[in-house]
Amino acid sequence: MNRLLVSAATLAIGLCLFGAGCAKTVTAQQNAMASSGTGPAPAPVQPDMDANNFKVDHPEQFPLVAAAEYMAAPELNVTGVVQPDVSRQVPVPSLASGRVVEIAGRLGDEVQKGQLLFKVRSTDIAGAYSDYRKAIKNEQLAKIQLDRAKILLEDGAIPKSAFEVAQNAADNAVVDVETATEHLHLLGSDPGHPSGIVEVYAPTSGVITDQQITESSGVQALTPPNPFTISDLSHIWIVCDVYENNLGQVHVGEYADIHLAAYPNRVLRARINNILPMMDPNIRTAKVRLEVENPGLMRVGMFVTATFHGETAERRAQVPATAVLHLHDRDWVYTPLGQDHFRRQEVVAGDLLPNNMQEIKTGLQPGDRLVTNALVMQSTVEQ
Repeated sequence: MNRLLVSAATLAIGLCLFGAGCAKTVTAQQNAMASSGTGPAPAPVQPDMDANNFKVDHPEQFPLVAAAEYMAAPELNVTGVVQPDVSRQVPVPSLASGRVVEIAGRLGDEVQKGQLLFKVRSTDIAGAYSDYRKAIKNEQLAKIQLDRAKILLEDGAIPKSAFEVAQNAADNAVVDVETATEHLHLLGSDPGHPSGIVEVYAPTSGVITDQQITESSGVQALTPPNPFTISDLSHIWIVCDVYENNLGQVHVGEYADIHLAAYPNRVLRARINNILPMMDPNIRTAKVRLEVENPGLMRVGMFVTATFHGETAERRAQVPATAVLHLHDRDWVYTPLGQDHFRRQEVVAGDLLPNNMQEIKTGLQPGDRLVTNALVMQSTVEQ
């Protein structure tokens, strides 16, 4: 038994010595191959560097300036669409059913009250004129019967009740004539010279903002869709979408600045008239309606930018406009990290201020130092 244990221990020690010798031999071979250039060289590990941090050779070429303090009220910029005021829209229905034979107005035309818009050939005129002629004949007959009843009553041939019936029939006949005459006038026809053409005129002055008829199309009397809609665009609406978390900055009765995409140099002031009590469930916005007098520049469907101003001023930074670099749809400034090290820092720039200064909304505090000319620094970095 002891002899077996001794043999096993001797075998284990021999295997360990043999493995260690092989490992040393392999390591020595690898070192020899690396030194001779025939084997793989060990890869050096480089530390990860921030691309926005860099070093320059001559930092004295880039003067620094401290950001100044600027007090400004918070602003909320939202997009809006110009729409007509629905209270200033007047529909123009067809007064008779029939076929359109002439159109005197077109979509977008400016019309005056009483101006001819379109003509309709209708059989309603024939029916109305027939009722008018029957009413005239009935009135004549009722008058004759009334005169006869009056003579018979004076001679005592009929009771007074019979005369009263004849009087009532004559009065009803007069009402029927007046009703038939008004119907013809409503259709635009002269009772003395009836015609099968109905002419429709503009009930008010404005701009035609909707047209639903064409030549030879059919229309129904006083039935939507209306052939035309005339809008008074002297005062218009601007409807904006404001997100739920920004509704605290918008209040009914306040004013907002309106910037027109088509006329960037014109700024208008619009009053907040209504904030819709319902939210859009998809994008979580509320419709905010502004009213503004149209100076003649705004057209229906035009895009604008509405700027809502807060009540409390905030402390912000202002820097020279040359210190802000607009790159890849973002704004950047260069701030010093050391004697010759700088960092490119992202900011949110605001409005341009007098004396070639620019507001910085976020990313920089008053007193922070930065490079005066960001474009020169960027050119140096790219080289």
